[in-house]
Amino acid sequence: MATMATPLPPLRCATLLLLAVLVGVLASTARADLVISKAERRVDLTSHIVRVLASLKVENVGPDPVSQVLLAFPNIQAKNLAAIRAFSSEGNAKSQSTVLPIEVVQPSGAPPELTFFSALLPKPLEKGKSLNLDVLTVFTHSLQPFPEEITQADAQLVVYQDSAHYLSPYPVKSQALTIRLPGGRVESYTRQPNAKLVNSELKYGPFTDLPPFSYSPVIVHFENNNPFAVAKELVREIEISHWGNVQITEHYNIVHGGARLKGEFSRIDYQSRPYVRGVSSFRHLIASLPPRAHSIYYRDEIGNISTSHLWGDSKKTQLEIEPRFPLFGGWQTTFTIGYGLPLQDFVFTSDGKRFLNITFGAPMEEILIEKLTVKVVLPEGSKDIEVSVPFPVKQSQEVKYSHLDIAGRPVVVLEKPGVIPEHNLYFQVYYRFNNISLLREPMMLITGFFLLFVACIVYMRTDMSISKNSPSYLAKLQWDEVQATVQKIEGMFEQYLGVHDKLEASLRDLSRTGDIQTCKAARKAADAQFKELSKELKPLLTSLQSSPQSYQIWPKVEDLISKEREMQEKLMTRHSTVVDSFEKKLRGQDVENRIAQQQQKIAALRQEIESLLEYISEI
Repeated sequence: MATMATPLPPLRCATLLLLAVLVGVLASTARADLVISKAERRVDLTSHIVRVLASLKVENVGPDPVSQVLLAFPNIQAKNLAAIRAFSSEGNAKSQSTVLPIEVVQPSGAPPELTFFSALLPKPLEKGKSLNLDVLTVFTHSLQPFPEEITQADAQLVVYQDSAHYLSPYPVKSQALTIRLPGGRVESYTRQPNAKLVNSELKYGPFTDLPPFSYSPVIVHFENNNPFAVAKELVREIEISHWGNVQITEHYNIVHGGARLKGEFSRIDYQSRPYVRGVSSFRHLIASLPPRAHSIYYRDEIGNISTSHLWGDSKKTQLEIEPRFPLFGGWQTTFTIGYGLPLQDFVFTSDGKRFLNITFGAPMEEILIEKLTVKVVLPEGSKDIEVSVPFPVKQSQEVKYSHLDIAGRPVVVLEKPGVIPEHNLYFQVYYRFNNISLLREPMMLITGFFLLFVACIVYMRTDMSISKNSPSYLAKLQWDEVQATVQKIEGMFEQYLGVHDKLEASLRDLSRTGDIQTCKAARKAADAQFKELSKELKPLLTSLQSSPQSYQIWPKVEDLISKEREMQEKLMTRHSTVVDSFEKKLRGQDVENRIAQQQQKIAALRQEIESLLEYISEI
């Protein structure tokens, strides 16, 4: 009985035992029309995506021709099956292989624990004839981390489960199994008499004369530190511009799908010994872009990421990207890649239609995409849209609006879960597009600029002023005249205040020098200036009073004139009192007593006049 050094979870062991019992029951009911004379399986476990290539030689030993070959898988494997392809060739002519259509079938009497596929032969296999059949199957999530949590310094160990015998509804005369490992240590594996581990290859067999549905569980526990890059979601937008460019924008949400990191992460340990203190992590991804890709960028929500390297030749362009931090198990990051492609390399014409011919999946190497959304943005005005994809996808349409769009651009939306590199095949989007539609946006720009210039010319040559006979225009002229008159009046009152200041200065000089004659001369000059200013002010007041627009400001002007006249009288009276006191040679204290009340009244009037002037200026 096979043994395993490392114990596995009880549920997995129970599943394997259940399968062994089921295939024993099926062996009694299997059909014997076909016999597999030789089966060689090669299992590639070097990445987190498991690939199994089964090379079969099938013989028809029954009396009737056979048109299909059944392929059986346990449900525990079938649920993780991402792709299956079959190729057939007759005799030894493997170079002339034919791709066979495959469909899911449910043979009568088959239990629900097994999933069956049917490979339809290009022509029935006659009695006694044989053919070579190559079956490629790709599985995801088949490598289970064990243990499920590791520290920063631990290597990642995974478990793989399969059967040493090829599970088939037909008898198998001779078969062998080869499991290719990524290198590194092998913790344990199921030991059998004919099992042999050489370097990084584990071989089981050969086995001979096995009955249908023969099953022998094997479990391999080994080290695998290759990147377990899983894209939780990828939105890939392909925008076609018939001005010569196909713009690709890819939005990634990537997680490390391996053993989760437990404990703290030490940046110092990682930078000093990254291949020891971070062996299970990955810090870069490789994207293989088309050879003439240009305008390439790599950024995230923060901005452009400079840790990327680009190189290429005439056959390909490779972009090596590094996220802002290394990815350990369970860690995730988001980023965007964008680049442009020449239109003539991917958009062609056939039967009056244009069609886009481009790959479906992501350009990243060895990445599993759990949900892929491909959006093909066609030019505005595209119609009769058809899509051809080499595998089933969910298809829908939407509309996208961009610069200068009127009806919007039709968008073909293709969705598929569980996408692997084998799905990175070419697909086609057919549509009709009139070349005249190319002139729509340039003509809109030309028309827009033309109308703008015409509007400018009309504006510059049109008299936008109000009619000179309209009441509003006349009112505006009258108000302008009022404003001009008020400004002149304000200027004259500033001169009045200047004369006041001169009289004040003459009194100060009198008290300092005692020159009475000079003081009298200053008063005489001030009196002459007052008369001259009153003469000039009279026509301005008449003009202001006669204007219908001065109803708001005229009362304040009248008040201002009244205050100014009162202040002139007070100033002259005080001046005469001071001069008379000096002529009588009275004491200074007596002089101050005689003019005290006059001084207070003059100060109050001066403040009122300045307030009125400020109010009129604001109006």
